[in-house]
Amino acid sequence: MNVISTKKHLFLAFIAVLCSVYTGFSQVKDYKISLQWQPVQNNYEGKNQSLSVLSISNGSEFDIPAKGWTLYFNYGADIPKPESRGLSMSFINGDLYKIEPTAAFDGIPAGSKLSYQMLKSGSTDNVTQSPQGFYIVFDSEPNKAIPLQCTYPEPSAEYLNTLYSSKTWMNPSFVHSKNQDIQDIPSSKLPLIFPSPTEMKVNTGEFKISSSTSISADPLFAKEAAYLSDELAKILTGKPSIAKQGVINIKKDASLASEAYTLQVTENGIQIAASSPAGAFYAIQSLKSLIPPLSWKSKQASVNVQSVDVKDQPRFGYRSFMLDVARNFHTKEELFKILDLMSLYKLNVFHFHFSEDEGWRVEIPSLPELTQIGSVRGHTLDNKNLLQAAFASGGVPNKLHGSGYLTKKEFIELLKYATARHIEVIPEIESPGHARAAIRAMEYRYERFKKAGNMAEATKYRLIDPQDKSQFRSAQGWNDNIMDVSMPSVYNFVEKVTDELILMYKEAGAPLKTIHYGGDEVPTGVWEKSPSYQKFKQANPNIKSVDDMWYYYFGRLNQMVKKRGLFLSGWEEAGMRKTVLDGKSTYIANPDFGNQHFQLHVWNNVIGWGAEDLAHKLANGGYKVVLSPVSNMYFDLASNSSYFEPGLKWGGYVDVDKPFYFLPFDYLKNVKEDGSGRPLKNLDQTKMIRLTDYGKSNIVGLQGLLWSEHNTSAERLEYMLLPKLLGLAERAWSKAPEWETGEASALNDLKYSNDWSTFTNVLGKRELPRLSYYHGGFAYRIPEVGLKADNGKVDANIQLPGLTIRYTMDGSEPSETSAIYTTPISQKGKFKFAAFDVAGRKGRITEIENK
Repeated sequence: MNVISTKKHLFLAFIAVLCSVYTGFSQVKDYKISLQWQPVQNNYEGKNQSLSVLSISNGSEFDIPAKGWTLYFNYGADIPKPESRGLSMSFINGDLYKIEPTAAFDGIPAGSKLSYQMLKSGSTDNVTQSPQGFYIVFDSEPNKAIPLQCTYPEPSAEYLNTLYSSKTWMNPSFVHSKNQDIQDIPSSKLPLIFPSPTEMKVNTGEFKISSSTSISADPLFAKEAAYLSDELAKILTGKPSIAKQGVINIKKDASLASEAYTLQVTENGIQIAASSPAGAFYAIQSLKSLIPPLSWKSKQASVNVQSVDVKDQPRFGYRSFMLDVARNFHTKEELFKILDLMSLYKLNVFHFHFSEDEGWRVEIPSLPELTQIGSVRGHTLDNKNLLQAAFASGGVPNKLHGSGYLTKKEFIELLKYATARHIEVIPEIESPGHARAAIRAMEYRYERFKKAGNMAEATKYRLIDPQDKSQFRSAQGWNDNIMDVSMPSVYNFVEKVTDELILMYKEAGAPLKTIHYGGDEVPTGVWEKSPSYQKFKQANPNIKSVDDMWYYYFGRLNQMVKKRGLFLSGWEEAGMRKTVLDGKSTYIANPDFGNQHFQLHVWNNVIGWGAEDLAHKLANGGYKVVLSPVSNMYFDLASNSSYFEPGLKWGGYVDVDKPFYFLPFDYLKNVKEDGSGRPLKNLDQTKMIRLTDYGKSNIVGLQGLLWSEHNTSAERLEYMLLPKLLGLAERAWSKAPEWETGEASALNDLKYSNDWSTFTNVLGKRELPRLSYYHGGFAYRIPEVGLKADNGKVDANIQLPGLTIRYTMDGSEPSETSAIYTTPISQKGKFKFAAFDVAGRKGRITEIENK
């Protein structure tokens, strides 16, 4: 019999993100306040709503007064019943809420606890849906935010069993069923280079690389030779030298494609050939892939690499990863680490999402307010001098990861670092939506110059009409985050930022072909009551409605970037036009910008929302398309449906298999889950558009995306990123797999099953051990152990063979010294299992009882 229970290991590490409080107040004495939040019931009162309890404990010697304080926190929820126990909960803006005492509140006596019932629309299905970032402010000191500790105990067994009663919830037996077809392949039978090369022949013999190994290169590849020497010095006791005649030789072969290479390793040396520095660089990454994975654990006198003949080139020339550093900031050091990770797996585009509603993260010297105001989050009542708290940042300003930015010097260093690794950095200026940080910064600038009596300068870069009474609410809850594109000053702003970025790229010697200007999620209702818009409409007969302002805005941006020798990139909405079909509003590919190298990153293919084929429509319509689909490439989505698995779930679930089985030219064929993660046998495509051959020619490449609403640490970022990024790398670089062709889904194909087993074994036995130590080590996700009790025995399995499965039977948590699982266990009792990596890190604990 299975007793299903999934424990909370790593749970607190992800969501108890705030420090404890023991703070003195000059007028309110010394308070010790702590919080505890716990979900109680979904489908509460038979409605689509969930109940939770926030316990407020007063551990001080004084009563918490009946009035004169406000508790703030971030919560992605709608609250249908805000009052409980004399406390009133209300929405402020974005994801910020507050709880205040009402006249019916009696205070909280010293040493006692109050349980406040919180009701929200929808269900609470995982840890990420919890309120976070708590802080309290007393009326006597209104500018002082006091962070509060909140703990998150494990939900009741009844609550969890209700969730796990569905066959699609990630209980140990369901995990086991998902893993059961994965073969455990001996390491000696696994491919030695990842991502999979186009052609590789393994020969007999090895070549020994040591500090005495010399490297030579044609002049074109001098930087790549120096890079290889530096990389080898990280694992060897000495640094290989650069010589005129080296046993490792990099030469030019003009017959090869721009990113192609050949690599030959024999017992006598290593020969690399390429037509470009990028091709030589990728050959070096393949050479590093041949090096035994644990070589990065410590330095050694020498390493042996297998003799091989390799011919390789990428399937797609655009292999991208997008990282959001705006909603939560990530430091230059972490960004360098991500760039090294990308280069190891031959990704060549870094989409740098540095501006958002919640933050502006790159210094623009001529507009210092963008980082002075736009990079700082904390407690504020008016949003004039800093941005309000968001995404667990708390009320104290200038604290990671809510606050922070890259200086001009640091950004140029980032560009140089990426360029040396043949990674193109595409900056994103979010506009006209998702622009609250810029808007608040420019309002501060307006007030500063207005006070100085310089109205021309005050209004030069203003982004909103202060008399605009339009009412709207963005997808992220903001009512003040949209630039007013009828104002000339908006174009002054965008051009100024564009020109300063161009100058930074020139100083860094970094290539810049395009800038991404956002273009997504502008809500209904914007600009309608803007005096600026009304005036603009009267002066421009072509403007019939606010919808026309969309086309006008991107038309002007398109002209602007062309004058600067660039092409325009944006989210898919930038290339769409609203029209009417059968009396209903609908969207089509906007013919205004088709065939103008207008590049769209298409994200919206949420299964069941009706836009599953949008990328096909836009590519067929002449737009260059970067496939960035929610269904397979949104790495911020939870890996599975376990309550304890962090991540969002609005677009389904994305584990490492989703990017791996993604079919770039026919991605709807392999859909097996809807937007809620429910199994879907066959997606009805009868009304969906398929890619034409012309459309296929407009598919530029693939992109994985990691939004950072909940990435409040480097460890959390890496957990959400890895190993999903490796699925993207394989699909973007490697040739089309044999199972891609055919009419039916490939997921039932034996060839797919074999490739999936090989891929999981390569990750578990080669790439994850490498990443445990590469660049200081990555905190990748270790999957939970699948468990099944059958015929009196407990059977365990793992998604990534090579990880060590350990277990206990005495109630203790598994450790590095616990028993190793090798074969089914016939002993009776309660078991706790966990998987461990080579560095001793542990995944989440799962339990089973064998009766």
